[in-house]
Amino acid sequence: MDIKQLIGEATDYDKKLALEEKKPKSWCKSISAFANCFGGKLIFGVSNDNELAGLADAEGDAEKISEAIKTHLNPIPEFKLYFEKDGEKIFVIVEVMKGQQTPYYYEGDGQLIAFMRIGNESVPATPSQLRELVLRGSGESYDSLKSRYDFDNMSFTKLKSVYKQRTGNTFEDTDYESFGLIDEKGNLTNAGALLADESPVRHSRLFCTRWNGLTKASGIVDALDDKEYTGSLVTLLQAGTDFVRNNSKKAWRKVSDGRIEMPDYPDRAVLEGVVNALIHRNYMEIGSEVHIDMFDDRIEIYSPGGMVSGISLEGKDLLKIPSKRRNPILADIFSRLKYMERRGSGFKKILADYEEQANEEKIQGDTQDDTQGDTQDDTEEKIIKMIKDNPQVSTADMAKELKIGIATVKRKIKKMSNVSYVGSGYSGHWEING
Repeated sequence: MDIKQLIGEATDYDKKLALEEKKPKSWCKSISAFANCFGGKLIFGVSNDNELAGLADAEGDAEKISEAIKTHLNPIPEFKLYFEKDGEKIFVIVEVMKGQQTPYYYEGDGQLIAFMRIGNESVPATPSQLRELVLRGSGESYDSLKSRYDFDNMSFTKLKSVYKQRTGNTFEDTDYESFGLIDEKGNLTNAGALLADESPVRHSRLFCTRWNGLTKASGIVDALDDKEYTGSLVTLLQAGTDFVRNNSKKAWRKVSDGRIEMPDYPDRAVLEGVVNALIHRNYMEIGSEVHIDMFDDRIEIYSPGGMVSGISLEGKDLLKIPSKRRNPILADIFSRLKYMERRGSGFKKILADYEEQANEEKIQGDTQDDTQGDTQDDTEEKIIKMIKDNPQVSTADMAKELKIGIATVKRKIKKMSNVSYVGSGYSGHWEING
């Protein structure tokens, strides 16, 4: 039997060779972290190198473990304790359920600490994480809480105009409460503060940069375009998508009734990425904002805060991760504005848009192969010349020079049997054979 068989379907676990009675914090922190995050199993009788050693007095240790959890965890999380055998060896497994009364603290030695699971370690929660745990335990979300700002000092003309434009409906005074912009007592909520025309939430900003090259320090001129946006989340969304559109190239192909445009980044994919970054970010992380960074070969969108459940994405199938909302009121409002859906299908839409664009480029490439043989030969000659001039030239730079898409460049190079790439990443180089 190996450790995977021992723990069954658990995706997160910790292990201890033996019960350390005099050092309860050394293992109780894992119990706290599992309860505060997404559950897990703690196995007693397994060494750090996964050797299955077993416990000399498993039943006695089990009683002490149960008692220590009840003594040192506040509140006491839901857990199950059971035994597993491997031949003559006996192990104690503590299965901790994801808690609903967060935060779960370790209490002992004059300390009161809530732990979180980061990778395969249990570490003290940061102030921001602790605030999130308190909210989760109270059944509330950040966007539903009363803000420290006065509703009478706010205007919502942008929200109202976009609502009218996208739905055809007029925003009524009763909608302030039904949308969640104010509470039942007329107090402005955090959602309301974030959607006000001149949002007073200082860290609700959007930084957009079109970098010169493949990194943030690629050349003499670091940035080709740089913008900082403030205001309503609706304003930030529109400004962010406009920035990407203005800093993108557009290819196109003719069809019978006009032409089909193929931008560097599909519009819907960009919209989904930016709206998710703004709506699902952790607004309790002060001093951190949403960033859109555009490079020659990619776009990166950064949103403060990890997954709502605390899970790590490492090794996970991104299409099978359940959708959870950090800010349900904001998500509902943007759903009403028809910027997003309630189903949590944004990531799948992004992938679908890229697949569709790849197919469009393939169609374009096949058409060109059939009708523009002379142009193709000319393009290959230009690619060879660029490689001779600079063996480390990127496909993005080739595409820019040739005024075609990066995918088209890669497809042409793949057909060129005399061109090969040696090495990997930015340290590699092109070679021309023969």
